[in-house]
Amino acid sequence: MVPGAVPADKHQQKSPYTAGRGMPGAFEGETVTRRRLMTGGVHGLGIAATAAFALPALGFALGPVFERTKFAWQPIGSLADFNEETYVPRVITIVAGIGEAGKSTAYVRLRNPAIDTEPEDEFNKVIAISTRCNHLGCPVRFTQAAGKFICPCHGGVYDFRGLREGGPPVRPLDRFYTRIVGRQVQIGPRYSVNSQLRRFSPRDPGEPLDGIGQYLYPARFSTPKAPPKN
Repeated sequence: MVPGAVPADKHQQKSPYTAGRGMPGAFEGETVTRRRLMTGGVHGLGIAATAAFALPALGFALGPVFERTKFAWQPIGSLADFNEETYVPRVITIVAGIGEAGKSTAYVRLRNPAIDTEPEDEFNKVIAISTRCNHLGCPVRFTQAAGKFICPCHGGVYDFRGLREGGPPVRPLDRFYTRIVGRQVQIGPRYSVNSQLRRFSPRDPGEPLDGIGQYLYPARFSTPKAPPKN
């Protein structure tokens, strides 16, 4: 190059045609080689085939996440059926339309001001405890003699209020909203609680709600955030 000369722009010198770029097997007027065209076509077909399988599967997996769960109030007996001293089991429907598989058991008692120190409102005058252990979801059973909830699978132990006492569970037993209509007790959707019995939208077993756990395990879109109005 002559000293002081301005170098030519490489982009301007490069030919848009394969023949001008000296590619082997190039044809006059060709801008894309046949190999590149075929490779791009194969890649495009591969992407289309992958999408045909992946998108329906993804929609099937994510669809229920955005579908809000419906839960109507269910009558479980009159106030006279329950007391403050012990729990009475009641079979309730968790998922309608699937028969026995959609049923579960709740342990129910009247609120006892001597031990139930969390704030009282219209939805917890009657205490309803879920039987699903918050370790792996195994069913727990209330043992009258010990006054505790026991999980026989992995040794989870909860006290009379459902607070964790021992074993691998990460939080207290879940609860159900309840209300009193006339003299009848009705049960509503499930909710989760932390060690201070603060309410949260339902979480899955193994998801703690104390400290950073409440942020690491956000609620699903499908779970109700408040009791149903009817």
